[in-house]
Amino acid sequence: MKTLRALVATGVALFALAAPAQETIKLGQTAALTGPLAELGSEYRDGALAYFKSVNEKGGVHGRKIELISLDDGYVVARSEENARKLLREEKVLAFFGPFGTANVTAIKPLIDEQGVPTLAPYTGSDDLRKFNRNIFWLRASYGDETEKIVEQLVAVGIKRIGVFYQNDAFGLSGLAGVENALKKRNLALTGKGAFEKNTVDVAAGVQAIAAADPQAVVLVSTYKPAAAFVREMKKTGKSPQVFTLSVVGFKALAAELGADATGIAISQVVPFPWSATQPLVREFQKLPAAAMPPAGATFTTLEGYMAAKVTVEALRRAGPQPTREKLIAALETMGDYDLGGVSVRYNPTSHIGSRFTELTIVGRDGKLFR
Repeated sequence: MKTLRALVATGVALFALAAPAQETIKLGQTAALTGPLAELGSEYRDGALAYFKSVNEKGGVHGRKIELISLDDGYVVARSEENARKLLREEKVLAFFGPFGTANVTAIKPLIDEQGVPTLAPYTGSDDLRKFNRNIFWLRASYGDETEKIVEQLVAVGIKRIGVFYQNDAFGLSGLAGVENALKKRNLALTGKGAFEKNTVDVAAGVQAIAAADPQAVVLVSTYKPAAAFVREMKKTGKSPQVFTLSVVGFKALAAELGADATGIAISQVVPFPWSATQPLVREFQKLPAAAMPPAGATFTTLEGYMAAKVTVEALRRAGPQPTREKLIAALETMGDYDLGGVSVRYNPTSHIGSRFTELTIVGRDGKLFR
């Protein structure tokens, strides 16, 4: 009997050693899955899920599956705060992943700091939020990086009268400051500006203010509906400045809203061109099985979500079999240069700015983007 018990005990011990851990690693996301950023929020989430699913199918990270819990905030700040508290209190997530919106991330930042929650790849380019915070790790370039690229390109071709149309909140003001700073570097000043209120398309007053200054180009710091309204309203003034937008505008939604009027609009981007196979990362993404590919297919935003998930998985791998918030932060801070496949992300203990990659694209007559 003792021998049998010993054999059973030994067998149980060996099984415990051999069996992978079954607990899931929970990540929490509050994002705009409805409302003015619904397309971007859904695509970002779906791109991330595509990578997490591929990792889970191979056994997860150290034997643990990754579960992304995404709650819809509709781009409403109060709902972002509510979601963040719920994710921590009820779901007990290890980290936040890809929260959306400048004002929204600003609102949950006190909670992030209070509980020391690692927060990976927020979907905002706010330069103010990028002041060093040990808990927050950025993937996308900032609005300052995007506007610098736009102004650099415009000035290079002789365009120096540049205006700004912006959303009257933290997001819009960050983009406005980016343009002003880029112009100041070149001893230039803004040529007209106009604002609109968040979650509205009441653009008439802003358009009139900009048209009166008669800029050669206008940088739009907005989501797609106000951007489309700006283009239509500007046409009524008889002015035709070159239009540039930041990456958060959402190309597909903007093109669908404007149709042929989208032709010639330039859009800055913060991830590689998702329809080119020149980089290993993009080839990897394009080769996803049909069942794993996000419903929207390959887009800038699904690729960005995929990239964010890839960085997260690598950090979890380095954090070890029993990840804690502190271990995850330490893993990210010691990551150094991490090659995603022709695109590098870099973190260290004094800088959490993962990437400053930017490039410009333009909408062609066929409604497609080209570089």
